[in-house]
Amino acid sequence: MRDFATRHPRLAKLAAEVGKFGSVGAVAYVVQLVVTNLLWANGMQVMAGQVLGTLCAIAVAFVGNRFWTFSDRARTGYGRETFLFLVMNGVGMLIQVGCQAFSLYVLGLDGPLAQNISGNVVGVALGTLFRFFAYRTWVFPPQPETESTGPQGSALPEDDRAPRAQ
Repeated sequence: MRDFATRHPRLAKLAAEVGKFGSVGAVAYVVQLVVTNLLWANGMQVMAGQVLGTLCAIAVAFVGNRFWTFSDRARTGYGRETFLFLVMNGVGMLIQVGCQAFSLYVLGLDGPLAQNISGNVVGVALGTLFRFFAYRTWVFPPQPETESTGPQGSALPEDDRAPRAQ
């Protein structure tokens, strides 16, 4: 495995990010499930409980992702990162709540099991895929390339690289 990681450092880095993102997501997911189901058990409406549970999970996810998962990425400002994180999570939450709304209002599935499957399994899975790529791309972008490292992290000066096709 080390040989593979040595030959494919970008893939190894991606795998590490996916693992960290998954760990943070698992903690946030538990928070979301517990809060959502507690709210539902105490009489809150289905959609309101789902939104509030998801908002609690978003707060947990921001802290974990900013300070652990993507800690080695460029720091573009706390305000910018927070704003984009919330926007991307808003889109992710719309994906999640959209799955639940489809199940509830179109398919007519309104039992607790159906609510959990549509909102907390299907919706979370689709929203999570979106969030991972959005965080990596826009919220916590990679470190900018420096002139000394070049496009592939090469320490060679520009003149010592293979000539470019013209």
